[in-house]
Parts: sequence; structure tokens; C-alpha cells
Amino acid sequence: MTSSGSISGDIGPDITVAARSLDADTIELRRILHREPELGLDLPKTQSRITEALTGLGLDISLGKSSTSVVADLDTGRPGPTVLLRGDMDALPLHEDYPSDFKSIDDSKMHACGHDAHVAMLVSAARLLADNKDSLTGKVRFMFQPGEEGYAGANHMIKEGVLEGVDRAFAIHVFTSMPNGLVVTKGGALMASADTWEITIHGKGGHASAPHQCADPIPAAAATITGLHNMVGRSVDATRSGLITVAHIEAGTTNNIIPPSAYMEGTIRAHDEATRGTLQALIGQVAEGTAAAHGCACSTSVTEGYPVTVNHHGQADLVGSVTREILGEEMFRPMPRPVMGAEDFSFVLQHVPGAMAFLGVCPDDEDFRTAAPNHSNLMRVNESALGNGVALYAAMALTN
Repeated sequence: MTSSGSISGDIGPDITVAARSLDADTIELRRILHREPELGLDLPKTQSRITEALTGLGLDISLGKSSTSVVADLDTGRPGPTVLLRGDMDALPLHEDYPSDFKSIDDSKMHACGHDAHVAMLVSAARLLADNKDSLTGKVRFMFQPGEEGYAGANHMIKEGVLEGVDRAFAIHVFTSMPNGLVVTKGGALMASADTWEITIHGKGGHASAPHQCADPIPAAAATITGLHNMVGRSVDATRSGLITVAHIEAGTTNNIIPPSAYMEGTIRAHDEATRGTLQALIGQVAEGTAAAHGCACSTSVTEGYPVTVNHHGQADLVGSVTREILGEEMFRPMPRPVMGAEDFSFVLQHVPGAMAFLGVCPDDEDFRTAAPNHSNLMRVNESALGNGVALYAAMALTN
């Protein structure tokens, strides 16, 4: 598949109109899911809502074994590629503070990353494509995936065969930090890898009035933080992107005790595997050397998470040409640079050609440059953009 594909069938010219005719259903489902968010790999209510919405569309539906995933196939019975369309399902452990009629009923959970919108758009795309099955060839596989927020749900589904026979894949992610309805993407690295690290500095505790009798782990921890940040700037090619963030520190119990240890953890982000490997390797070196200089010892660990999300160039070009065709030239912009967020759609793109695109959902009463971002307790989705997402999902399946 190259960027020269065209949308097949009579539905092609009217696909956006058809998608927006489903706005009421798309928005209703999104709000239902938003009210009842679920976390991780176990999303039984969300799974039930999805299967209920897909029932009667003539799809072959199967449920996950290691998670509450849903896979639905639309098989035309005619030769052609199998196109996978993915929407993630899970919410975040966050209290929602923006009032609405569909505010989360669970004070500890919120759809603050727009996955409720992803599911709703994909369900409507399935309905649109099922209604226009005669315009399709091959097969469309709808991948409803739990556990994107740190649980590697895509890997669970890959192990259960979701990519078997798939020729290309496509996903959408909504962002409030973009103009409403705008689609952006790029070939190559789109999003960063995401690994976690832990360091424990082991010292010798004692009375806070007598640090000379101790091996204080707190100065060693402070110096380690500075050393890690300096290491990035002196070990990574300045033309490449990589970072280490210290996100959590624990040490001590009160004001007059030097603790025996100090703990810290954080994340490593990179846009290429070489930079990722460099940062993984040097964390331990910096921590051990710094601890030793302070008369302490340390233990370190790095846990690999999501790899770099790398769009296939031809598929990214295809997203651009399809978006321009169905939404208009002004509704697509090439993405100038990758972002430091991470995505487990990266695992899918390691196996099959495909691309992810971002869809702007900035509320009308906010400026996208200052709108409450994804993962915010105040994050909101502009539902008027969802029809664009439905149309793009469907068009990517119809393009041949």
C-alpha cells in the first residue's frame, strides 16, 4: 500500500457525511463509557458495552482470554487485504474535576486520555463499514484493546493472535493540544519509548546531629539526580531526543534521623533504540559511581516498557492523502517532530506496516495551546471532532 490509494465504492465521496450522521450514537456511547471508567486489563463493563454495540452488524466477535479485549472481524468474502483498526479502552487512576452530566461516577478513575472517544469512534466506524460491506474487499479487523496505560495490552492481544493475517494497521489518538478536528502524523518515530528505572542508595543511618558518624544517603541521592541529568546532555547526540526524569523520591521518617537508605524512580524516554540503550546502560554507572563517592552503595534496575512508536512511511503518507481527500486539505498537517509520550501500539507496528495519527479535540471555549492536556483532571473532549475520526477510520479500511 502506498500513498496513491483511493477510497473504493460508492460510499467514498460521502464518507464524512455518513460518519457524521452517526454523531448522536458516537457521542452517546462515548458518554456512557466516560461515566463508568475501568482500569488496566480487566474492563468487563466496557467489554460488554462494546459487544452490545457491535451485535447485529454481521461481525465475527471474539473475546480475549488474558484480558477483556474484543476482536471483531468484518469479512467480505472477497479477496483483498486484512486491515486492522485499533481503539484502546482503559481509563486512568485519576479524580475527575470538570463537572458534566456524564462525569465519572468513580472518584478514583477518569477517562483522561480520550480512550472512551477512541472506542466510540471505532464502534461507529464498524457500523459504517458493515452498512457498506459491498464497497469493501478482504477483511477489516476491529481491535478493542484494554491496558494501554502501562499494562501492554497490545502485547496480550498479539500473543492471542490479533495480528494473524493482518496486512496493515491503523490507530487514532485524540489530543486536546491540537486544533479541533485537525489530523496530524508523520513517518518514522512518532512517539517515544518508555522504560522505568529504580535506584536505592544504601548508606548508614544515625542521629541527624552527627552526620560524621553516618553515611548519609540523601546527599548521594541529590548528587545522583544531578548526575543523571548531566549524563543525558553529555552522552546523547544533541540531534537526537532522549531524557531521564526523576519522578519519585523517598527517604527518611523525621527531622532528627539520618536514614539508612534513599529511594528514587523515574522514566527513560527516547526516539530511537540506540539512544534508549545508551540511557539504560549509563543509569547504573552514574548511580554506582556517585554513591561510592559519598561512601554509600546502591542498587539499580531498569524495566523495559513500550518501544519507540515508529510509523511506516508509506502508511503515514496514506493517512495524509486520505485525510485530505475526505476532510479537506486544511484538516491535515504533517507532524514536525515526534512527542515524548509513549504508546503500546508500538508493539503492533513492530509486526505489521501501519501508522498512528493524532486527532485534535480541543474544546471550543479553550485555546489548544493552553487547554487542559491529556492526563489532566480537567481534560475534555470536543465531541464535534469525533465524526472526523469515524470517517478516517472507515476510509483507511476502504482505501485500496
